[in-house]
Amino acid sequence: MSEKADVLIIGGGLMGAASAFFLRQRGLSVLLVEHDRIGQQASGVNFGNVRRHGRPAEQMELSNRAHEIWTKLPALVGEDCEFLRTGHLRVGYHEADEEALADYASSVRDFGLGLEILGRKALNERFSQVSEKVKVASFSPYCAHANPRITAPAFGRAAARLGAKIFEQTICESFGRAGADFEIHTRDGRRFQAATLLLTCGAWTGAMAAQFGETVPLAVRGPQMGVTEPMPYALKPVIGVFTEKLEQMIYLRQIKRGNVVFGGGGRGPASTATRRASVDPTITLNQFRQLRELVPALGRLRLIRVWSGVESYLPDDRPVMGESAAVPGLFYAFGFCGHGFQLGPGVGATMAELIATGRTSIPIAPYTIGRFGSGQGTERSSSRRLH
Repeated sequence: MSEKADVLIIGGGLMGAASAFFLRQRGLSVLLVEHDRIGQQASGVNFGNVRRHGRPAEQMELSNRAHEIWTKLPALVGEDCEFLRTGHLRVGYHEADEEALADYASSVRDFGLGLEILGRKALNERFSQVSEKVKVASFSPYCAHANPRITAPAFGRAAARLGAKIFEQTICESFGRAGADFEIHTRDGRRFQAATLLLTCGAWTGAMAAQFGETVPLAVRGPQMGVTEPMPYALKPVIGVFTEKLEQMIYLRQIKRGNVVFGGGGRGPASTATRRASVDPTITLNQFRQLRELVPALGRLRLIRVWSGVESYLPDDRPVMGESAAVPGLFYAFGFCGHGFQLGPGVGATMAELIATGRTSIPIAPYTIGRFGSGQGTERSSSRRLH
């Protein structure tokens, strides 16, 4: 079977599914090919934080674009994805943290986060569940959380309703160029072609980029998450710890059903070859200790499930996003370093804009793949095997 379209997307996480949706909104035909199920990998196993709070100022325009899309999900994709605008509380254990939190608030003042700096008295009055060990906090009322298990599939279904052709459990055996087009061959004998190729394969994209002569120092690790038994709904905002100590760097959110979802405190091993990530029990035990330090009432709860996922990280903590530095018609969106869930819809809209018009209305220059010095070579031969 052979299929041809304007744009071929490899990778059906949130970035790929959202890109497919917005490309179809712009009238371009789309083929999306996913090795597993839509949203099965990092997009579906992350913490579910939909925050702008704490992002660098250079990323705020992209984050704000995503924010606008999140608030319109039912109208756009027909589902709310359990999006709850609950606010985000970033807490510090030291009074000296107030200066850093205030400096950050000043740096993003023009981006609409509505940040407040709260001392101990204000925390007692507004967020009494937080431990007395917390001395200061920064609060954004507009941040939110959502269910990552259902968000990418919701975008995928919406893209399909608009006419995108989506192929799940379809394994690429080889890919490259066939004349003016990009072409992939799949294990089940299918062939897909398009003049434009968008790679949104998360931790697997680095190996694909290398086949086009563009190498990136991509590290693969497994973020550690867990969920408790339910308790009465009391913790409205997402809470994260502001610290340089990795073991203290945890975050939590309570869903309306009462369960508390948490993560942070370190990363475990992961493998692109096996497509699996492992839970490190020492990290889980530390997470529970840190949860008790942050919200003492959580120490009485039972842990009911832990999980991880295959996530990719880059040394400058920035993603790769934009056009190839070496191959015309090739585009990337990957390496979001564990911070991509909130950005996902905005990335999809921006990549669709870039592919359709050749430009973007928001700056993405800091995310070019060429910053790694990998865009000086020439494209390699027209077909490469995937391992």
